[in-house]
Amino acid sequence: MLAAPFVVPGPSGVAVRTRLKQLTAADEEMLRRVGAYLGTLACRDLKARCHDGLEHDAKVWAVRKRELTPLSSARWAGAITKATHDQWALARRCALTHLQNLESGVRTLRHRLALPLGAKGSKRAPGGYRSRREWHAKARRLHVLEDRLARERADWTAGRVRVVRGGRRLARTRHQLPAARLTETQWRERWEAQRWFLQADGESGKQYGNETIRIAPDGEVSIRLPAPLKQLANAPHGRYVLTGRIGFAHRGPEWADRVAANRAVAYRIHHDVTRARWYVTASWQKPVTQTVPLAAALAGGVIRVDTNADHLAAWRLDVHGNPTGTPRRFCYDLTGPADHRDAQVRHALTRLLNWARTCGVRAIAVEDLDFTAEKTREKHGRNRRLRQLVSGLPTGRLRARLVSMADAMGITIVAVDPAYTSKWGAQHWQQPLTSTTRKTSRHDAASIAIGRRAQGYPIRRRTTPPRAHRSDVRGHRTVQAAPDTPGREETRRRLPGPRTRSVPPDAEGTRATRTPNTVRGVRSEREWVQDSLLLTD
Repeated sequence: MLAAPFVVPGPSGVAVRTRLKQLTAADEEMLRRVGAYLGTLACRDLKARCHDGLEHDAKVWAVRKRELTPLSSARWAGAITKATHDQWALARRCALTHLQNLESGVRTLRHRLALPLGAKGSKRAPGGYRSRREWHAKARRLHVLEDRLARERADWTAGRVRVVRGGRRLARTRHQLPAARLTETQWRERWEAQRWFLQADGESGKQYGNETIRIAPDGEVSIRLPAPLKQLANAPHGRYVLTGRIGFAHRGPEWADRVAANRAVAYRIHHDVTRARWYVTASWQKPVTQTVPLAAALAGGVIRVDTNADHLAAWRLDVHGNPTGTPRRFCYDLTGPADHRDAQVRHALTRLLNWARTCGVRAIAVEDLDFTAEKTREKHGRNRRLRQLVSGLPTGRLRARLVSMADAMGITIVAVDPAYTSKWGAQHWQQPLTSTTRKTSRHDAASIAIGRRAQGYPIRRRTTPPRAHRSDVRGHRTVQAAPDTPGREETRRRLPGPRTRSVPPDAEGTRATRTPNTVRGVRSEREWVQDSLLLTD
């Protein structure tokens, strides 16, 4: 059963980043000392939260905050405890996802091991293994996954989580420094910078929306120092004012309006050791924009997008579901560091949205892809290339970026069910749209299928009426299915005769009794016999 298309709600928050420039040596030393001190308190608080486990409640949270207040301040203690709670909750959700993946893998292995060797599978269930050797290897892997599953279930029941401040990957890199091309000093600098704590939540009604890390409309940055570091203050009330000034290039006017109105803005200061730069990130919540009705969003046509591992295939459809113009392709390269990958996705989406605005289209249709359960090696077996392809699709990052950027430009995002879009698009649209001057790819055809499904039209092309009826002799006849017709996107049944509605009812019987043209005088095996009639005078 295909899910109905729906309008994706807009983002509920905004985050912008800029660089802290013109910092003196004293400014950097102060940031390092404050970050290291508050990071120590955050590590201690996270250890206490993990020790509480499932017995944690609001009273225990209040006790932890009261213990941290004399060591820092009330607002710093609130920021640390809240960040600790969010980090523990994230680790808990990740543990549940890992547990579900293990259960899915164990079920798949048990199912395939129970089948005979070489048994064929179906669309919904895989078949048996191809050889005795593979069966034996998968049986050993089943025991490994069962042991992991038992440990994960025990940790989930007890409320234990595995979390590392600074990142588990960076912690494991310490034992592989030659492979990471790092020295112990370089690794230590990254490790300490990742464990610093320099973030504070905003508070509406306070000056410039934040009392702990305050940024004025003119770009002046000041920090409320913890109690043991008050001697570093260079401004009244235990504050330290940085030398440099900042400004947000992206959403700068929106940020300035919030700061001038004393509305809550959260800030985070972090240090990039590789580039030796300091950055500040501002974030705030915003009310979710009112969802535009689906019919209103599709009134001016739609641009449908097929997401692939290295590009976005897009094509514009008119209000009747017909492709217009030429297909467009927006490429990106997802190799390299995370910043490079994020920039590639952002640039591709920028070109896509600018093209949509140029065409005057107010809606973009995308697939509601979710490969959470499709990345396991138990599901795809030895098909490593397919697993790498599925894992390389930037579904989550691209979807979040597209919704946020489209909301800023006033473009609506419509999500559709991704079932059979590539298969049916290639079957019904790839060959008709291919000509001597244009080669339609499978991804272009899939984008047409996505757009038609978003508009409520079936993916298959309508059947051509008889030649006389193309001139409206008796009205234009098509077999276009209505949006509420059951099975409208399924394959049509094989009917005898031409694919038109002008075939007489006895066409099959007439063809069966007709003398073939290839061999003269030879009749069909199925002879027509006239029924006996009662003759009366």
